[in-house]
Amino acid sequence: MGFLKSIFGSSEPKEEKVLPWQALIHVSQLDDIMKRSQSKTQVIFKHSTRCGISSMVMNQFVSAYDVDANVDLYYLDLLSFRDVSNEIGYKFQVIHQSPQLLIIKNGSTVAHASHGAINDIDLEQFI
Repeated sequence: MGFLKSIFGSSEPKEEKVLPWQALIHVSQLDDIMKRSQSKTQVIFKHSTRCGISSMVMNQFVSAYDVDANVDLYYLDLLSFRDVSNEIGYKFQVIHQSPQLLIIKNGSTVAHASHGAINDIDLEQFI
């Protein structure tokens, strides 16, 4: 039976990993992120809910993420909150991409990446 499980997978449901995301839905939250970044690394994940690549990258990020990392995680549904996405570009001096990950520390963007390059970032070096 072990052989069949290895081919077809187990029928037991997999426990999904859930990250401590904070929904980014208001432009005013960006000032809080700036302030908090003085003492703790802030991470923003900009996600397009209609994009297959964005979903794939998000799933990879979640799978690889170390749940014990000492950062605040923000999730932005950029289709629903376009004004927030636009303000992120202005405030943190990055050109809009989707999906996109920004790492904010001491009030400024210390790293950012888009698409598959998101999962190449080593968050540990920014904590």
